[in-house]
Amino acid sequence: MIDKDRIPKELLPILEAKLQGRTDEINFPPPVFDAMRGEVVSYDSKNEILTNKFPVLHRHLNPFGNMQGGIISAAIDNTIGPLSMLVSPPNFTRYMKVKYAKVVSPELGYIFVIARYIRKKKRFLYFEAVVQDCEGNQLASAESTHWIVD
Repeated sequence: MIDKDRIPKELLPILEAKLQGRTDEINFPPPVFDAMRGEVVSYDSKNEILTNKFPVLHRHLNPFGNMQGGIISAAIDNTIGPLSMLVSPPNFTRYMKVKYAKVVSPELGYIFVIARYIRKKKRFLYFEAVVQDCEGNQLASAESTHWIVD
């Protein structure tokens, strides 16, 4: 079910069109987005770029006191995934490659994930994403391939 109170109003008609009548079957935003306390910052429909914000929570820290790599990957997936729903019929992540550049410490407060749709080739969708701090420093990057469900 689409939570109409929690997503930017301009996204609703796009989602309804792309979900092809499945709006009661698909949770948007997904429960894991809520668990990570994600927030949609902006959507640029012209350039097909979605920006989300995630807090660096104590429960997401590794033994060294930094955000665990898997949580960073989850933030990326929680941005590319919703973007994929805005640009295509239902699809799922087939492959995601993440490159970490800097540690994400609690002092940062938040990370921003900026995902961009690159292209479609047959049933495959291609995306790129960067993770940044509030000053625009790159912390990680990713490439993702999705497969459109028939």
